[in-house]
Amino acid sequence: MLRLLELKLPLDHGEGAIRQAVLKRLGLKQAELRTVRVARRGWDARKRSAIQLVYSVDIEVEDEAALLARFTGDSHLVRTPDTTYKPVTRAPAGLTERPVVIGAGPCGLLAALALAEMGFRPIVVERGKVVRERTKDTWALWRRSELDPTSNVQFGEGGAGTFSDGKLYSQIKDPHHHGRKVLEEFVAAGAPDEILFVAKPHIGTFRLVTMVESIRTKIERLGGEYRFRSQVVDIDVATGGDGRREVRGVVLEGGERIETRHVVLAVGHSARDTFEMLAARGVHIEAKPFSIGVRIEHPQKLIDACRYGPSAGNKLLGAADYKLVHHARNGRAVYSFCMCPGGTVVAATSEKGRVVTNGMSQYSRAERNANAGIVVGITPADYPGGPLAGIDFQRHWETKAFEEGGGDYFAPAQRVEDFLAGRPSTALGAVVPSYKPGVRPADLSRCLPDFAVAAIKEALPAFERQLPGFAMGDAVMTGVETRTSSPIRITRDGSGQSLGTAGLYPAGEGAGYAGGILSAGVDGLRVAEAVALAMTGTSIEALGRRGGRLDSRSAQLDY
Repeated sequence: MLRLLELKLPLDHGEGAIRQAVLKRLGLKQAELRTVRVARRGWDARKRSAIQLVYSVDIEVEDEAALLARFTGDSHLVRTPDTTYKPVTRAPAGLTERPVVIGAGPCGLLAALALAEMGFRPIVVERGKVVRERTKDTWALWRRSELDPTSNVQFGEGGAGTFSDGKLYSQIKDPHHHGRKVLEEFVAAGAPDEILFVAKPHIGTFRLVTMVESIRTKIERLGGEYRFRSQVVDIDVATGGDGRREVRGVVLEGGERIETRHVVLAVGHSARDTFEMLAARGVHIEAKPFSIGVRIEHPQKLIDACRYGPSAGNKLLGAADYKLVHHARNGRAVYSFCMCPGGTVVAATSEKGRVVTNGMSQYSRAERNANAGIVVGITPADYPGGPLAGIDFQRHWETKAFEEGGGDYFAPAQRVEDFLAGRPSTALGAVVPSYKPGVRPADLSRCLPDFAVAAIKEALPAFERQLPGFAMGDAVMTGVETRTSSPIRITRDGSGQSLGTAGLYPAGEGAGYAGGILSAGVDGLRVAEAVALAMTGTSIEALGRRGGRLDSRSAQLDY
């Protein structure tokens, strides 16, 4: 099978147009082209008056070799890659040890699934509740200002991604198509088939809930086991006579100890108490950059018109998104983060007395407002004090936001016009904020660092030049956004294990190796492979030959 790339057609093209375009592009006769299947569909909206759909299609032809020879040097005609997922090994008969996966977010979910499919019968431990109960607890915060610190937007089955836009695209390098495995498992669990071929797939919160339940059922059917409301409070690390540190088990909050030599640490970016415990246990942790800022809301119709012009409202295009970046004079990068078309701003704190914002959309993306984080990059130089100092930095500004919001988890909100003028808002305007349990007009400069305030003030007019109306006076900014990514990295070596602590496999967002549902799922798969190879005594170089050595430093984030 061959893949033809960059096939462009009008937005309103008719049935059969794709096949005719392939015939014309390749100079084929009808009988020579057997099948055509869409592998990817995106769009080119640079000319708003003439938006085009851009396809990659997989084709079967009468003579592949002859066609490839005729188009030698044409980078748009290639062999269709084999995206079939191939497990690296199988659990040997009689294996009694079971790996433990800490955390049931996207990373832990996919790690557990891969291990279960290979026959390793993983034990998944999660501090929060099953996703249905967790959803009730999350709504209790949004509707009644009642926070459960163990069951909320951050903690519980499905992880933080469950209450998000459900974006399933990423900037990570994925030469062995682990991302395809993630998407196929999601479709099998109930996601729409279109996520396999649209350029920017998403599924929304309601669909994610049922998908998470379906994948749990599959893991259990394959021999895996879940333990909810079971926070890991300690990791048993033994030091041998040669000084080598090795994991021997995990200790749960109720005192139960699970013996294991292989632990996948997929706790998410808000497991601050777990990070503190790991640091106390001598696990190697580094401070890393993250970002801080606010959520901004505009009418979705404004964004649609800016991006799509006369094609705004087209069903194939859906609600428009945007991606913006500005390099401020003070050296700070300001950028849009986790943009949620047709969505809502949600309360995302996991600690009492603090306010955190995030964005969420349903599959329909039908709410009246668009929202996105407008955040400013910071580095460990901004919060000196050791590897966990970023947590204190986040908590400081989250507490300020709670105070500025007046308590009860109300958030401080400010009109863009007032923010740019440097005056507190006393009332809001035409754009109705969507944050629940509610907002209080305030001065966001009191709950952001001065450098972030200055950088955002400079960035908003720059974004206005790219999207007219972006700096409209009544656009609403709600603070604060602090959980853009983990403030720490739990450093790992090329085998996927914690640097200096054998048997501990840091993974996903909390460990500093992912940023979003898809990249977290991919990292979970790759770490599961590393665990499986270690448990079968297979050399890690076997994984390296597949191009799968785990990156010990970088973390590609989904902006």
